[in-house]
Amino acid sequence: MVEEQMQNMAIENSFPAWFTIKSKHVKEIPSFLEHRIKIFDEQKKIYNEWLGKQEKKAIKIGLLDGREFEGESWKTTPFDIAMKLDKNLAYKTIVAKVNGQPFDLERPLEKDSIIEFLDFDTKEGKDAFWHSSAHLLGLVCELNYKAHLSHGPPTDEGFFYDMGMEGSVSPNDFSALNGLASDAAKANLPFERLELSKEQLLEMFKYNKFKQQFIQEKIADGEKSTVYRCGPLIDLCRGPHVRSTSVIKAFEVLKNSSSYFLGDSKNESLQRVYGVSFPDAKQLKEYKKFLEEADKRDHRKIGAAQELFFFHEYSPGSCFFLPHGARIYNTLIDFIKGEYRKRGFSEVITPNIYNSKLWEISGHWQKYKENMFTFDVEKEQMGLKPMNCPGHCLMFGHRERSYRELPIRFADFGVLHRNEYSGALSGLTRVRRFQQDDAHIFCRVDQLTEEITNCLDFLKHVYGIFGFNFYLKLSTRPENYLGDLKTWEEAEKRLEQSLNDSKFPWTLNPGDGAFYGPKIDITIEDAHRRKHQCATIQLDFQLPERFELKYFKAAKSGENAFERPVIIHRAILGSVERMMAILTENFAGKWPLWLSPRQVCIVPVSAAQFDYASKVRQTLHDEGFFVDADLSDLTLNKKVRNAQQEQYNIIVVVGGKEETDGTVNVRRNKPEGKDRVVSIQDFVAALHKKKNDKSMSNDLF
Repeated sequence: MVEEQMQNMAIENSFPAWFTIKSKHVKEIPSFLEHRIKIFDEQKKIYNEWLGKQEKKAIKIGLLDGREFEGESWKTTPFDIAMKLDKNLAYKTIVAKVNGQPFDLERPLEKDSIIEFLDFDTKEGKDAFWHSSAHLLGLVCELNYKAHLSHGPPTDEGFFYDMGMEGSVSPNDFSALNGLASDAAKANLPFERLELSKEQLLEMFKYNKFKQQFIQEKIADGEKSTVYRCGPLIDLCRGPHVRSTSVIKAFEVLKNSSSYFLGDSKNESLQRVYGVSFPDAKQLKEYKKFLEEADKRDHRKIGAAQELFFFHEYSPGSCFFLPHGARIYNTLIDFIKGEYRKRGFSEVITPNIYNSKLWEISGHWQKYKENMFTFDVEKEQMGLKPMNCPGHCLMFGHRERSYRELPIRFADFGVLHRNEYSGALSGLTRVRRFQQDDAHIFCRVDQLTEEITNCLDFLKHVYGIFGFNFYLKLSTRPENYLGDLKTWEEAEKRLEQSLNDSKFPWTLNPGDGAFYGPKIDITIEDAHRRKHQCATIQLDFQLPERFELKYFKAAKSGENAFERPVIIHRAILGSVERMMAILTENFAGKWPLWLSPRQVCIVPVSAAQFDYASKVRQTLHDEGFFVDADLSDLTLNKKVRNAQQEQYNIIVVVGGKEETDGTVNVRRNKPEGKDRVVSIQDFVAALHKKKNDKSMSNDLF
């Protein structure tokens, strides 16, 4: 023990003065760190001298609740204001928002400002916390592997870092990585922001080809960008970040994998390390329990265990749905089709392949070509469709339309293909081939309120059946919007009116609309409080312009006889594949009867009842149910147990008495319940009622 301590002290004494992390896990410092830090220190000194020369003026600093404080430009920071308000608030805050923009807590304010304080419970606060933790992960990976870092973003469930290195990461390394991260967090390393020129950045990261490519491609000549320093780590980053590593109280490496630079299999293979972190150790403990449960519910595991679907290397990102998986998939589509009939949607079928000229008109060729599968046919460039809207525009425009026809609601389950990077593919949640419950509503501006209200009602009905809570955000006109300002304002007004009329709680998301129109962002929450975005309601003024869509309006004397329609892009399930993944994990593979691929299992008491069991099975099959009869030579108890494990919703036992009486014995679903002997007719009626009600319960009687 004493010898090990002396060895560690000798190693630490050999480190340069700028290396302030005391850790037994650091044996050697990568050579490229010193060059990087030298440039940072030189430029930080120049910046500090410049900052000291800035004229300090009195500024007003306001809060969202109307309170105001006095401050000095180039000196007062958001953290100073937080400390004046409440020390607990100050230390709980992750980052600030200044005049609507994310901002470091200890970055000096430059002018009159409105400040908002963001803690870990806000999305932006959590993103910044996990982004800072990604930098901490990058730090330990550089020190442990002498790795050349690629990029390390926050994700919805933590963060990761991609890196080039000799050899590969092993789970056996996780203990050392976690230990080093803990030591670096205790070292209270501040996050320091610095602006550098493109030339300075190229020099700083001259050892790292990944950073070189980012700098060359993302920073224009003559422009500047920012880096953040965290102890020995310096990385390209816009920020903001936490004040120091000491804010990160709980950190854990979760898993590792390989990846490709920029997610493209044509590029170099990298190593990826995933992690998660929290401002409180209790939160990490709770998260580990959540992960254990989530692992059991992983749709890929359940899909394999229940023989629902699989993937194959010969068609990456394209799912093979087995018979039982196809039952669920088709039931979801049939459910939406049934709603379409009630809600005035007309289902259409459109081509899968279009000439590139169509995509040039729509604008997708210019902005989306790299995500499309394209090929040449007789000297013409063609593409598999990644979305349905351009085809629906052709449908609307193929003949003259009258205002009396509107709204026209086209619905399409056509197969879509998107050329996702292979590294981004993940089970059913990120695929290349998929279907959507895609619809486009062509309407007049004065019809928008009613149409949006109907879309929200559709949403409420479907998500209510699944048991999802959902949250709405109105995203309004961005700076790069296209079209007439008056039209935008009218559309936003009507969206807001629809949201208010719906009585659903909603929030405003200023400036986050698409360039072609405002939208309502819908986030669902499953049984495990995980958030997913599936549905969309978006207004579009640009496609009608691009395709020159028009309808005869009720013209008055001297007016133009034509007017442009507005398009509403609308999906409820979104990708059927992704929704199936979400539902698989939400139900943990225990499907409600109406959606189940295994609804009823008939178990005969002995071989003497095989014929009767087969007869009951055929009766239920003819009524449209997914039913099987176990005619094996297993014992009765073993058959029942197998049916339970295979997640049949209803198990019925048939013996000699049931055959004589023309009945079935319906097994209880709960320990406190009772078996029920009923006629086949009553059993069929109860099944139909349960299926039609789309109930989550399996209790028939």
